[in-house]
Order: sequence, then structure tokens, then C-alpha cells
Amino acid sequence: MRRKTEFERVRIYGMQSFAKRTDILGIGYDRFTMEEAFKTAEGLMLGQAGRAAYIVTPNPEIVWASRSNPALKEAVNGADMVIPDGIGVIYASRILGRPLKERVTGYDLSLLLLESLSRAGGRVFLLGARPGVAERAAVELERKYGGLNICGTNDGYFADEEPVVQKINAAAPDLLLVCLGFPKQEIFMFKNRDRLRVGLMMGLGGALDHYAGDMKRASEIWIRLNLEWLQRLIAHPSRIGRMMKLPAFLAAAVIERLRSGKRAEG
Repeated sequence: MRRKTEFERVRIYGMQSFAKRTDILGIGYDRFTMEEAFKTAEGLMLGQAGRAAYIVTPNPEIVWASRSNPALKEAVNGADMVIPDGIGVIYASRILGRPLKERVTGYDLSLLLLESLSRAGGRVFLLGARPGVAERAAVELERKYGGLNICGTNDGYFADEEPVVQKINAAAPDLLLVCLGFPKQEIFMFKNRDRLRVGLMMGLGGALDHYAGDMKRASEIWIRLNLEWLQRLIAHPSRIGRMMKLPAFLAAAVIERLRSGKRAEG
């Protein structure tokens, strides 16, 4: 039980009840700093939830989509951890008068978990992306994190979930990275949380392309300025349609704040 010994110092996190979540347009977010999210996720990898725990990272686009997709909304709100991956969510929390502590990106949290698992000789399964991407990502991650065991991979192009679930269970990973894009990844984790024999799952969209080196993250200065979205838009102008959901998302937050103020006055 090498993994259990390595993570003994954080055993309590998986047993604690989470603080009341902060409602942002129908999605409840946990009020974590990155350090708090990391320690809680480590605890969940011990299996303290009694089933496969999972983390979702809803940005404004996912929140907006959940308003018209009940299955997505249920899957997101049913997660063991809901972290604010997107500066727009932080802005909305301030507009609503219930500010979250800080932006907690799923990608950066995953790097902390991979580093921790590498010290414990932990096992990771990579699910998603185009054929061949997960395999290249596995090579890069094992090279970067000595001691990490990528115990299995599977691309995201499958119609029948059953063989994939069986493959994951046979590999018995501590951490399952589900990179299927929304809403598929959130619904997959929610639907299969009682069937999968894993410690923790994370929905991470296009992270495998980054791990494999096929796609580069924004430069550090853009990330510090919370303008990572702008650099992506400049590099990929076709994303403009998706980006236009952000003004609508923030406008909805303003409207909700005004309505709540009127109700309080009444």
C-alpha cells in the first residue's frame, strides 16, 4: 500500500464534508485556493469517497451550456470538487457579491497531482483525444515525472463505453484523466462513478494535447494577466463564437445581482 503511506498526511481531507458551495448562475463552486484544492484532491485519491471521486473544472462556457443541458448541470453539480477554471467565473463571483478565493485551473492542479503521484509511484490512466495522442502524452509524462506509472491509455473516439470502463478497471489507476471535452467528459464521470475502480477522476478537455506537446499553453505573462483566453483567440480566431459567450455570461451575473438586490429591498 505504498500510495496510502505516501498520502497519509492528507487522509482527513477525503473524510471532511465540503464547505457550502458558492452558486454562480446555477453551478455550485467550492471556495478553494490552489493549495486547498490540491490537498483535498490528494485525499480523494485515497478512495475516501467510497467510490470513484471526480473533479470538474467548469469555465463560463460550461456554465452557460448547463443552463440548457440538465444532464450536464447534474453531472457538474454532482462532482466531489467543482473548481473555477476560468477568470470569467471569478469576475462573476465578484459581481454577484460572493467572491471565490482564486482561479484554480484544472491543468495546473493536474500537474501538482502528477508530481505527487510520481513520488509515490502512482498509477495514471489517460483517456481522450485523437488516436495516438494519449500514447505520446504518456511518453512525455513518464519522461518528465520519474516514478510515474502511466498504466493505460485510450483515445476519445468510442461509442460503446463498456469496453473502456473494463479497460480502466483492469488498469486500476489512482488518477484517471478524462479528456473528452464537455459535456461528454462530465457526463461520463457522473454516470460511471459507481462502476469505475479508480481513486480520482478529472475532466480536463484538451489537456492531453498539451501533455503530448501538440499544443502549447499561453506564455507566462498572459497567464499572470488572466489573458490566456485572449492569446488563444489570437492564435485561433475561429474560437470567436465560443468567446462571445463570456459577455453574455457576465451580463447574466449582473442581471442576477440586480434582481437579488430588488428582492432584498422588497
